[in-house]
Amino acid sequence: MVDTQIRPSDVTKFPVIDAMLSVPREVFVPASKREAAYIGENIELGGGAVVLEPRTLAKMLDALDVQPDEVVLDLACGLGYSTAVLARLADFVVGIEADESRAEEAQALLSEHGVDNAAVMAGNPAEGAAKSGPYDVVIVQGAVEHLPESIILQIKEGGRIACLFAEGALGVVRVGYKIDGRMNWRFAFNAGAPVVPGFEKHSAFVL
Repeated sequence: MVDTQIRPSDVTKFPVIDAMLSVPREVFVPASKREAAYIGENIELGGGAVVLEPRTLAKMLDALDVQPDEVVLDLACGLGYSTAVLARLADFVVGIEADESRAEEAQALLSEHGVDNAAVMAGNPAEGAAKSGPYDVVIVQGAVEHLPESIILQIKEGGRIACLFAEGALGVVRVGYKIDGRMNWRFAFNAGAPVVPGFEKHSAFVL
């Protein structure tokens, strides 16, 4: 996976490559889909949730440049694969998963594999986890059409967020930097994924 999907995609930071070599991806996908764990596609978990394809996650992490002293918020984390990878890069990771049983399974998997600097909680990813914040880094495991202000408020001044914005047939990953309380966005790369429930653009009612 690393040699065929990640290194050829200009992912150069050794900590990211090392983390993705170290975390067994097949453990954090449904048993019925373990044979497909390493293919270059998003793996559906149900209810609009996915495990992002390896290339997309690796390039997001490469762009975010997570540091060992930072606290990360991992939104829509599924069964905890991204949380486990982030835990090898950061000081602590808070994962939020909408499905309660999936969140419990993710926490159990993290504990089983000795990931003691991360916690997965059940909750609405679009609301984040303000009580544990603010965060140095936020990442969304899926596409967004709209980023709620509540999430922006949970990013530290000088912190950053990676989002895959759903724009037409091909999504755009941007990294946002919080400067003077406002988000400054930079293009990173193109990718695709389903929109995470709660991050849809709300159409205005017209009479």
